[in-house]
Amino acid sequence: MAPHKDQPTNTFCGQTRREFLWEAGGGFTSVALASMLASDGFLSKQATAADGVTPLNTGGNPLAPIAPHFAPKAKTVIFLFMYGGPSQVDTFDYKPKLYGLDGKTIDVKVKGRGGERSQGRVVGPKWDFQQHGESGAWVSELFPNVATCVDDIAFIKSMYAESPLHGSAMLMMNSGQILSGSPALGSWANYGLGTTNENLPGFVVMLDHTGGPISGAKNWSSGYMPASYAGTVLRPKGEPILDLEPDDARRGSVQRRMLDRLDRMNRAHAAKNPGNPDLQSRISSYELAYRMQSSAPEAVDLSTEPAKMRELYGLDDDRTREFGRKCLLARRLAERGVRFIQIYSGGNHNDANWDAHGDLVFNHTKHAGATDLPIAGLLKDLKQRGMLDETLVVWGGEFGRQPVAEYAEGTGRDHCSAGFTMWMAGGGIKGGVSVGQTDELGSAAVEDRFHVKNLHATILNQMGFDPNALTYFHAGLDKKLVGVEGATPISQIIS
Repeated sequence: MAPHKDQPTNTFCGQTRREFLWEAGGGFTSVALASMLASDGFLSKQATAADGVTPLNTGGNPLAPIAPHFAPKAKTVIFLFMYGGPSQVDTFDYKPKLYGLDGKTIDVKVKGRGGERSQGRVVGPKWDFQQHGESGAWVSELFPNVATCVDDIAFIKSMYAESPLHGSAMLMMNSGQILSGSPALGSWANYGLGTTNENLPGFVVMLDHTGGPISGAKNWSSGYMPASYAGTVLRPKGEPILDLEPDDARRGSVQRRMLDRLDRMNRAHAAKNPGNPDLQSRISSYELAYRMQSSAPEAVDLSTEPAKMRELYGLDDDRTREFGRKCLLARRLAERGVRFIQIYSGGNHNDANWDAHGDLVFNHTKHAGATDLPIAGLLKDLKQRGMLDETLVVWGGEFGRQPVAEYAEGTGRDHCSAGFTMWMAGGGIKGGVSVGQTDELGSAAVEDRFHVKNLHATILNQMGFDPNALTYFHAGLDKKLVGVEGATPISQIIS
C-alpha cells in the first residue's frame, strides 16, 4: 500500500530521523529514572536471590549492583549480531560434499521465507576452508583474521530455531520469544545484575550505519519490565551521544544552581501531586544528564586511543572503520562496567545486511570484509588486557542459510533456521572446541541440537544465574527468559 501523501518516506523503523534521535537520547533519560528514583525509594525490585525468598536490591534502586545466584565467569557480554543471517556453510561449517554437488538439483528438505521445498539446486561454498590453530578448526577464507583466534573460540554448529522469518527470528534471538513484548536478553542482564557505573547505562546497543534491523526497538526493549532496563542506543555516526557538553552560559556552578532550582520547583509540584511517576521522572532526568557530563564524554572519546589500537580495530581503513569503531567502543564500555553491549553488523534490508538472496559472493564478501578484522582485534585486545576471561563475546545472526539456491539462477540462499552456526569466546567458555553437527549438506542440525534458549541459558549461566530461576513476576506468572519449559546451558563449551 502506498504511503499517505503526508507520511514521511525517509524513515528508520517507521520513524523520522528526528524521532529516532529523540528516542535514542531518551534511553539515557531512562537511566536517570533508574538511578534517581531508586535513591528516593520510588521504585522496587521484584527479583529474589538464589534462595528464592530474599529480595534483591532491597534499597529500592532498580539498577543497584546485585549479587547473582553464584560467582559469575563473565562480567560483561558483547553480542556481535550479524543481522540478516550469515551462511554457515560459507563461514564456519565446512561441508566438503557441497563442492562436488555445485549446480546439481538434489532431493533435500528445506524451509525458508518461501515455504517448504523437497528439492533444490545446490550452491557449492564460494570460498575455500582451511584448518587453523592447535584445535584445527575449519574456517573459510572470508574470516582470515578471526581464523587466528580459533583456539579461544567455541563453535556451536547445531543451532536451531522455529522461525525462518527475520522479524520473529530476531525477536527470538533477542528476547526468547517470537512475538514482541518480552524483555531483551540485555534487559534480563540489567535486571538481574544492576550496574556498577551509575553514570552509564547497563545495556547499550550500537546499530549499523545503514539503519536498524527489522522490528526496530522491539529488539532491545525492556518489554513488561520497567523502562530502566531497556537498551540505550548509541548513534552509529558522529558523536555517539549528543548534547553532553553544556554551553558556556550553563557551565559549572551556574548549571548546578539551575538544576537545584528546577529540583526544588519539581519536588514542590510533586508533593502536591503524590503518586505521579511523570513528575518524579522529570526530577531525575536532569540529574543524570548532569552526572553524565563528567563520565560519558570520556567513555566514548576514541581519540585517546593509540595508533596501534586504531590499526588493530581497522579504524584507519574505510572498509572496517565503522564496525571497528563500535568494537573499540565496546571494549571501552566493558572496562567501565557496562553489563551488556550489542553491536549490529548490517541494517536496513537486502544487501545492506547479511540477507544474501541474490549474489552471495558480493553480499558476504562485503559484510565479512567489514567485520573480520575488527572482531579479531576485539578478541586480541581483550585477551592482552586480561579482560577476555571475564568478557563473554557472542557471534551470530538470527538464523543461517540453505545449501541450495533460492532462485532458478544465481548464488543466493534462502533463510535456514533448522541448522546454523554461532560461536562464543571468553567469559568462562572453552576455547578451541566445536560442538554439534548439521547434516552433510548443512541444511539441518542433527547431532547435539541446541535451541536459541540453550544459548540464552548459557549466557545467563556465565553471568552467574540459574537460567531457570531468574524470574520476573508479570501478569500472574513468574516469567523467564528461557520460557516456562526452561533450558539448560551448553555444558560442552563451559570450562
